[in-house]
Amino acid sequence: MATKPVNLRMDEAQIMDIKDVASVFSMSFTDVIREAVDDYLVKKKKDPFYRLTSNIQEVTDKENEELISDLSSLNEDDLKIAETEVIRIG
Repeated sequence: MATKPVNLRMDEAQIMDIKDVASVFSMSFTDVIREAVDDYLVKKKKDPFYRLTSNIQEVTDKENEELISDLSSLNEDDLKIAETEVIRIG
């Protein structure tokens, strides 16, 4: 995959920490940041909010079975709206 340059503003303390980690693990500054971003994205993509609001087109068969099972077990009380909350974005 092609790479593109990105400008990024960071606190000096963060920059020094990244340089220290890079030095200890014999990594480049860029590789430390890439690895951290990759780890962050994996974590966030597992978050239920992301999974419910992103445009994920497919689920695994296991996920599909779990969802159907969970939905099938809901009763009328489970389906009542207990409270509403307005979230404003922007």
